[in-house]
Amino acid sequence: MGIDICEPGDLAAADLAAWAALQERAAREGAGQLANPFLSPEFTLAVGRVRRGVRVAVIREQGGREGAFEGFFPYQRSAFGVGRAVGLGLSDCQGVVHRPGFTCDARELLRACGLAVWEFDHLAAGPQPFARFASSAHASPVIDVAGGPRAFWDGLRERSPGFTRRTLSKERKLGREAGEVVYVHDERDPRVLRTLLAWKSAQYRRTGRSDRFARPWIVELVERLFHTSAGSCAGRLSVLYAGGRPVAAHFGLRSRTTLATWFPAYDPAFARYSPGLVLHLRLAEAAAAEGLRHVDMGRGDKRYKDALKSGDLTVYEGWAARRHPVALGHRARRAPVRALRHLVVSRPELFAPADRLLKRWGAMRSGGERTTRG
Repeated sequence: MGIDICEPGDLAAADLAAWAALQERAAREGAGQLANPFLSPEFTLAVGRVRRGVRVAVIREQGGREGAFEGFFPYQRSAFGVGRAVGLGLSDCQGVVHRPGFTCDARELLRACGLAVWEFDHLAAGPQPFARFASSAHASPVIDVAGGPRAFWDGLRERSPGFTRRTLSKERKLGREAGEVVYVHDERDPRVLRTLLAWKSAQYRRTGRSDRFARPWIVELVERLFHTSAGSCAGRLSVLYAGGRPVAAHFGLRSRTTLATWFPAYDPAFARYSPGLVLHLRLAEAAAAEGLRHVDMGRGDKRYKDALKSGDLTVYEGWAARRHPVALGHRARRAPVRALRHLVVSRPELFAPADRLLKRWGAMRSGGERTTRG
């Protein structure tokens, strides 16, 4: 096995084509998670243009540039050999994109990449070199849309009849009271993208969360992906309009088989109509109509995901490490924080008060911002 390390921008056209071809083959042969757009070359290229330290291990059957492609491993590396999944905290699928039957010693791969440790939080299921280093497993809800729109609606009404009935009723009420409801599955107006990002920023602040879009590199990443259009990864802005006005929107990434949801938000002035839920129904229906297999809603417990999902994929969290002092230090620093977060999220008696506290803090912070601006 030969391993070449390069920056994403230095990958040859043949490398990029082989990477995309491995994703297509994985989808055909039952390893659909490897076809996720977060594992695409385009996502890694986009992150590499806005963040330092992004690298790709190109794994071949033999050494040199002549061997057959075995796999591609994108990662980010610090100066001290601490590795992270590309876009850690933003990416909903991570790992090695590889051919069927591929095997590799994880520590050998880390050594070739110059990594003491590699941290992941959405490792794809299946025969991944890093699977044995997983410390926890998590459900990632999906909607099966492979049967087309009619099968999607039939399945949803069977699984969640009350949810479906209430949401469609609210859509009709929105149309009566705010004007004609129109769903656009692939909106290309960048002004609407900016509206969505403003809604999402306000939502983060309102709920006491860190505002991702206060970081210019994340805004630039989303804008780059909005203009990306490839088979293995395309930016997809979907918008629900009422009376010609956007009331809910979502930006995600689409591969040939999967629509990965990412940033949904809505105008709080229309909250009583649940426009975000209406948007998700129409998004899944449109994904079914364009021949996709899954809408991957990403890891995390939400009531709307429970109502919409037809099943769950599994993703893993953990660290792959060599015996190295840098790896020990990184885990000692990160493990307590991660353990505390899991404890709070997994126990309702802790999560509910923590969530209320964050929302109160968000309301106080938003009120202070309005006073200062006034």
